[in-house]
Amino acid sequence: MTTSLTPGPNSDPAPLRPGRKLGPITITAGSAHRAWLEPTRERYLASGRTLSDLSLSVPLAKSKLSELLRGLGHYPRWEVIHRLAEELRIPGWPLHRLWKQAALDAGKTRDWVDRSTEGTVTIARFGPPLEHDALRLMAAEGYRRYAAAFLPDDARDAAVEDAFAILWLSFDNALASPDTRRYAWNVLRATVKAKADHRDHRPVLEKAAFDTVALREQTSPEGEMMQLAESMELFAAISRLPDTQLDVMVLRRLCGFTTEKVSDLLGIPLAAVRSDERHAERFLEDTIETIELPPATGGTTS
Repeated sequence: MTTSLTPGPNSDPAPLRPGRKLGPITITAGSAHRAWLEPTRERYLASGRTLSDLSLSVPLAKSKLSELLRGLGHYPRWEVIHRLAEELRIPGWPLHRLWKQAALDAGKTRDWVDRSTEGTVTIARFGPPLEHDALRLMAAEGYRRYAAAFLPDDARDAAVEDAFAILWLSFDNALASPDTRRYAWNVLRATVKAKADHRDHRPVLEKAAFDTVALREQTSPEGEMMQLAESMELFAAISRLPDTQLDVMVLRRLCGFTTEKVSDLLGIPLAAVRSDERHAERFLEDTIETIELPPATGGTTS
């Protein structure tokens, strides 16, 4: 299943341009490919440039540029993307990070990635917008702890860094959205879900079962196995919750965040956090006969 990683387009209308309208991204493009392709397309569509114009500077014919911007054909080499980024004034470092990850996901070797980067101008790691840095300071730890409920450590860290790279590329959209925190959380959630294991089209939470307080307190192998079985059933039920209720339960009951911190991370009102938690509890109580939820924090984790 492909998950879109850019939650919404900029509300400003794109400039009119001559020629045929650019077609949609192919459904076969994976989530990692879309992570850099969608913001690149948005930048192209907002630029007023034409494919004919870009083909004078980027070493591709107009038809091949169209294929590139739709995710068709062979996965593009970095030197082409680098030239395109220069023409469209796209930040090079986050784009390269996402391009490289998608190349590896597409089956390209690290040698191919390294050779594709040879001969290009050194990627200057210019800093992101100040608001992006401020958001990272506020949210990064919460993002990591949320991602850890679905992913092992290496994939967790990669998902968080990918989310901030995507956010950097689409930060104009984030600033134009009703709430930058909500926009950023949607990016983070989509990135984590794209990397997580799924069952019935829902992200799998079972890894969190090995780190519950109740499980750590068991002293006998029999108690550990019984608690593990109950936790697996509970987390399977949590994974069936609607997205926001799922997020609230993971952040409140598995990560131990206060309702105030959850509100800040999700970019939703406190009342909405409390309502989502109550609805999630009712669903879980109706779904599982014997249920013992991990306790909610009283207000110490910020």
